[in-house]
Amino acid sequence: MAHSMSFVSTTSLLNFGWATSTRVSHHKFGLLSRSSTGFLSIRAVQENGGPRRLVDIIRVVPELSRNYFRSPSRRALFGGISLLGGFYVAQTISLSFGALGVNDVIAAVLCVLLTEYVTRFYYSRPKVTFPLALLNNFKMGFTYGLFIDAFKLAS
Repeated sequence: MAHSMSFVSTTSLLNFGWATSTRVSHHKFGLLSRSSTGFLSIRAVQENGGPRRLVDIIRVVPELSRNYFRSPSRRALFGGISLLGGFYVAQTISLSFGALGVNDVIAAVLCVLLTEYVTRFYYSRPKVTFPLALLNNFKMGFTYGLFIDAFKLAS
């Protein structure tokens, strides 16, 4: 007997309460529904009536994240977070290795290799995906943070 399962196709991740739509569509992984608190919850239902397995929940996550990042404002927000995250990591690396005064050259070589590898990886792809764009934003923030720190040290 074929069971039709459905879940709430929202632009949200599993239990974070970022749901904006309550449209219902069919999917083979189970039923996601909005709880009384407004958060998204997973109902433990399978075709055979057994308990939900973790693998089934993990299979839903890529589709939910694709739906979540369709909004241009969310893409811009996470792009900015990625840019600022790279800036923060660069400042942290520069501060920690600069304060210790040990392995400065090795840290600089690793930073250059990281940025060059990400640049090559980004520009060698025929299509830019969102995670790849986030990685490039992180690299730009990282490079900007290193430049700013170099200007601080030079003054």
